[in-house]
Amino acid sequence: MADSPKADLHVHTTASDGTLTPEEVVREAKRVGLGAVGIADHDTIAGLAPGIAEGARVGIIVVPAVEINTDFGKDEAHILGYYVDYESGILNAHLEKLRTERLDRARKIVEKLNQVGVNVSMDRVVEIAGGGAIGRPHIARAIIEVGGARTMEGAFGRYLIRGKPSYVPRHKLTPFQAVEMIRESGGVTVLAHPGTHRNDELIPKLVEAGLQGIEVYHTDHSSYHVRRYLEIAQRYDLIPTGGSDSHGPNNVKTVVIGSVTVDASVADRLREASKTP
Repeated sequence: MADSPKADLHVHTTASDGTLTPEEVVREAKRVGLGAVGIADHDTIAGLAPGIAEGARVGIIVVPAVEINTDFGKDEAHILGYYVDYESGILNAHLEKLRTERLDRARKIVEKLNQVGVNVSMDRVVEIAGGGAIGRPHIARAIIEVGGARTMEGAFGRYLIRGKPSYVPRHKLTPFQAVEMIRESGGVTVLAHPGTHRNDELIPKLVEAGLQGIEVYHTDHSSYHVRRYLEIAQRYDLIPTGGSDSHGPNNVKTVVIGSVTVDASVADRLREASKTP
């Protein structure tokens, strides 16, 4: 059990598309009085080792996690994996493939941007990513630099979302494949922010496939969503989790670490449900 009763179990770092390093995330979580913080980067676990080391140094529990982006029909479904074995060769091989596909997608987006007169270079996008798993926020920052938009929201709205001139579909990975990947690595599978995608018909199918939790508390969840997903968690005996989904300051949307929390005992439940020692 953490010293503080509160945990933010969904935070991103510069290992993917966040703007704070893993160490900065941990220090900020400690500063705002959290007892635990979950580092859950998109398709990478590169931020876990430095984050956990910093957590040990400053005295805060760091919950090792990953968020895997998948597609379901015409929408998305994001699967969180908690207490994954981040030294697992199997998991690293899977995630390396996803990062390679992210890089290929980014190249195609940059080509499309160039075709419509936005002179973004792939070298600059890679530089902005700083070694992290490349995502559209990195491309959006490059668009701003060359004058293609004034804000992150503007860059996305003008070029990078579905139906816009530079949108490129992601590699198709199903949520069931993500659940299997996480379970293979000893982790606990949680459906992330279901209220943002409204694929509730997917939930019982995922439960059959091995889903173990559902993110009830989230920045984009209304009180209606909280009530609904708490009821679903109870119905299917799922662990109700939550977090801010903070990507740090100066991002598409600034969400403060610790702005959405759950009781730190949730982290204990996740650890107990995992296969990781």
